Amino acid sequence: MVKSGSFEKSLEKLEEIVSKLEDGDLSLDESLKLFEEGVKLSRECQEKLASAERKIQKLTDDGDGSFELSDIAPDSASDDSTEIGRGGSLEDDEF
Repeated sequence: MVKSGSFEKSLEKLEEIVSKLEDGDLSLDESLKLFEEGVKLSRECQEKLASAERKIQKLTDDGDGSFELSDIAPDSASDDSTEIGRGGSLEDDEF
């Protein structure tokens, strides 16, 4: 089971689970176990998407042409901001 990996890996595992469940070749116990894992992965993906959405919404123009990105994750007590100017780039964050 995927605990906390990248969004893409969680989604890939979820797709594998759905495919196995759709095949219908599993016992009831195996199906229930995979279904439970799928629900957990689905929730994990939803949380990662919501976190990414919050980060995008926080991206604001400060008036001088540069942008500030503040991580507003609920478990974050500090304000980690990354400022980029024109032509800058954001580093890839794993959501």
